[in-house]
Amino acid sequence: MASLHRLPVQMLGDLVSPRALERILQEAAQARGSTLELLDIATLEDILKKEVFKRLQLSVPAPLAKKRVSEVLGELIKATQERLLPAQGSQIPALEEAARRFSLYFDWPETQRLRGVLTVARQEEKDGRDVGDLVREAQNLIDAMDRRLQEGLIEQGQDLAELRAAFERVQGMGGKDVRRLDTLIGQIDEAQKQGTLLPGEVERARTITFNLRKLLESSVVQTVPSDQAVIPTSATILDPDAQARVLALEQEHAAQQLNLTEREYTPLLQGRADLREQHDRLRALHAQGQLTAELVEDWRTQLKVERERTLGEQRAQLARLEDALAQATATADMRIALDSARHLLDSGSLATDELQELAGMQAALAAGVNAAQQLETQRELLDIERSARNVPGASEELAPLITQARAALAQGAGVDITDLWTRLERRMGAAAQEREDFDARADRVVREYDMVRGLAGETTQRLGRMADTLRAQRRLGRMSAQARERYEQTLHDAEALLAEAHAEYRAAQEVTATFGQDALSGLLDVFDFQESSILDTDPGPAIAARTDPFGFASAPPSPAQPSPAVSNPAASDPAIPAASAASLFDTLLSGGAAPVTTPTPTTPDHTPAPSSAFSFTGTAPAEPVETWLFVQGQIQHGAHTLAAQGMGALLQQASALGLHRLDMGDASHVWSARSSTPGEWRVGRALNWTDLDEQVGPWLDTGES
Repeated sequence: MASLHRLPVQMLGDLVSPRALERILQEAAQARGSTLELLDIATLEDILKKEVFKRLQLSVPAPLAKKRVSEVLGELIKATQERLLPAQGSQIPALEEAARRFSLYFDWPETQRLRGVLTVARQEEKDGRDVGDLVREAQNLIDAMDRRLQEGLIEQGQDLAELRAAFERVQGMGGKDVRRLDTLIGQIDEAQKQGTLLPGEVERARTITFNLRKLLESSVVQTVPSDQAVIPTSATILDPDAQARVLALEQEHAAQQLNLTEREYTPLLQGRADLREQHDRLRALHAQGQLTAELVEDWRTQLKVERERTLGEQRAQLARLEDALAQATATADMRIALDSARHLLDSGSLATDELQELAGMQAALAAGVNAAQQLETQRELLDIERSARNVPGASEELAPLITQARAALAQGAGVDITDLWTRLERRMGAAAQEREDFDARADRVVREYDMVRGLAGETTQRLGRMADTLRAQRRLGRMSAQARERYEQTLHDAEALLAEAHAEYRAAQEVTATFGQDALSGLLDVFDFQESSILDTDPGPAIAARTDPFGFASAPPSPAQPSPAVSNPAASDPAIPAASAASLFDTLLSGGAAPVTTPTPTTPDHTPAPSSAFSFTGTAPAEPVETWLFVQGQIQHGAHTLAAQGMGALLQQASALGLHRLDMGDASHVWSARSSTPGEWRVGRALNWTDLDEQVGPWLDTGES
């Protein structure tokens, strides 16, 4: 019969190791004249409120312990009411059915061990032996794999959202790579709906997106299909702004490759301190902005060689252990470890834990005296080592102590591992309190995002994607070390974006004070915003590089018109009064960027613009009418004033909304912008509408003077 105790073991495993918690429950059940398998909900509730609650207080504060026990009791009642607990009879078929969900992930060590556990459990049950311990281990493995799958789906969902956003920016480029990216995104989306991981497809989509973004940012792609274009690097791009954007993309791509390498070679890195130090040095280079794809590729090649060498050593070690254990009576644990080790090594995966377990068995059997006790101690040491990997700081603290304990066992000495459990649970308690802080921070980000989610702007869009990820991460129970690290990074990035949103709101308030509420409301009404809208700004290179993995923050230069060369900053324009459009656009759209410089203007051949002062019949105006030509947000003709720089970003927003005419006014001038060709805008500014219409009206409407 299935036991109720599975749920508390699963839900409280981040505070007390599952094995230790099962021991607490078992001893408490025996003290009440029962067993784990026969516990009813009333008895289990009493144990949770007494023995378990008391044990939790050794590592976490009483309020947190009470909260976690209350959560378990609530889930127990729900599970009982919904009849979610398995019925009487053999549990092995149900476990085998649950294991089929993970058949695609044969390279996971948990999958291979579960296969061995179920194989042995079937034989033990057939022989009439008790399989309670094997069933519990199988369930623990399934729980661990389910957590790993859920963590992977959250990460894949985040990748999918970023890939979709990137595709919107590059789909107009056309070509084979764009079509391939569209296909991959469709495959990943379908897999996400089915709860399946496709890490290979995600990686290929990332690489294609990275190359397309580099092409777009550097304006290399014009009329040449993307599959024929040359992929640029930051060193081959002359424009400083484009160079900075591509450099940020290269750094982000290199960091993604490094993370992928770490994940692929985690078993090797865990067992080799020297390799871990080299990996940490590469991560430090990324923090300094000096990591390159070439360095990561060289590192991956080195790790591949080391893994092949280690695989050879482990296969030889397994052969020696099989010979040494051939004459011993094979226990269930021994058969599971041998089976798991063979399958892992045959599939090209390391079997470090399984070989450690087998070596401990061989040493205990060779000692002869107290072999059963030594085997149990070896198993607990392995449990401690595995648990510590998912607790921040625990592995570093416990690794030397575990090594000492194993050395003592090898010499036949007794080992008291109570201190190890105490240290581990203290670390678990600290991690649980940190998780509470993470959840509180996530709640704040999501709450504040929900208040502004209807507003437009790239900042809000990116923040929305991160808020969705935080909601999913918040719902996770126990987390692996990798998932916890991703949770912390997502929080860090989202909080930076939230700070940007607050800064934008303050900038909008300053504009209201400068122009008056009516002027700001009229401008915002053009975009169907509310009066309290937060306009999008450039987050700046520091945040953009960290929060925008595909480089969305900066609009690329026009593919047809490269950015003009940058010259020395010009003096302030005397024609712009203090309370003018310059204040609005510079405050809202510059996002704290560097001082605006004045590029050398270039006039395109295809659309002649009128001179900045028009002379029709009649008296010359008191002040010349100013004109500009914008292509993809870049000034192609006209003075590079602060007001004009801000107008470029505003016109890009208007193009995105499908608008083709804007009429605006500030405290001293009127503005009109017209667009007859997608991405191209003609802009005029004058003291009044009469001067503007008479002098540049025809050009604004048709492009002809």
